[in-house]
Amino acid sequence: MMQFLARRTAALVVAVLLASFVVFLIPYVTPGDPVRKIIRSRVTGDAIDDSAVEALSLQLGLQDPLWLQYLRWLGRFISGDMGLSYTSRTPVVDHVLPALWITLSLVVLALAVAAAVSVVLGITAALNEGRLADRAITAVNQALISIPEYWLAPMLVLVFAIQLSLLPSAGWEGPASAVLPVAVLALRPTSHFLSAVREGMLEALGAEHVVAARSRGLSRAQAVWKHVIPNGLLPLTTLAAVWFAGLLGGSVIVEVIFAIPGMGRLMFDGVLNSDIPLAQGAVVVVVGLAVLLTTAADLIHGLLNPQVRMLHA
Repeated sequence: MMQFLARRTAALVVAVLLASFVVFLIPYVTPGDPVRKIIRSRVTGDAIDDSAVEALSLQLGLQDPLWLQYLRWLGRFISGDMGLSYTSRTPVVDHVLPALWITLSLVVLALAVAAAVSVVLGITAALNEGRLADRAITAVNQALISIPEYWLAPMLVLVFAIQLSLLPSAGWEGPASAVLPVAVLALRPTSHFLSAVREGMLEALGAEHVVAARSRGLSRAQAVWKHVIPNGLLPLTTLAAVWFAGLLGGSVIVEVIFAIPGMGRLMFDGVLNSDIPLAQGAVVVVVGLAVLLTTAADLIHGLLNPQVRMLHA
């Protein structure tokens, strides 16, 4: 078990460091002199003195080897110093923290809705395998999984915000503002969760220990509640964490369409305005959380399923 934990922790550290190094390289691979961009964010006026560029370059240590610059940048980032936004000239951390809270709220709500719907429908489909309920749920699920978010979001706005005037079309002003974005974000994970729950339940129903329990006189309902459901829902743990990580960075379209000031919108604005520190801060936080959540799900899955630990031993 300790070896399993050590390997997963080491993989987490390596993944985060590699991702942060790629993000650190953004100013060096994008057009323009990064030093001039920093000066432009601090002063007004069109002309930039070459001596000021050279002085700031020396001050920031840009003459040092790239690996040393990266370590300094990483140290500042870990301490909470993400730099100043080029556009607002305010600390990037002041933008990231409120945006992160909004995105986390959206993602948690979306996954909660997806999990609740998929568990109910997935169990229903598995317990009625081959019957009308199973075929109907599977057909609807296959139809919904092909609907793209960039089409669904405007359609929901058109119906519920414009025609029916039931919900706000954009902004982040209260619980009602979260209904349409959560519905859009929850659609795709619901489809994947439902398929995973159904398959997990069917596999658990045919497991040897379940068959043995039924042969000892355990009723079908008792076998389902005691053995099938706990084992059948196990794949949902890892899948939910993976989707949590994916929705953190994949909420860009939804947050832009609904004008929600979350991490997706922050990354979009950073790229659109060539605001490198803002884009760097948002990307590193999102990627770091995504890797952390995926690794945590792996660990939980390993704790619950000894076969996973044996496989990676």
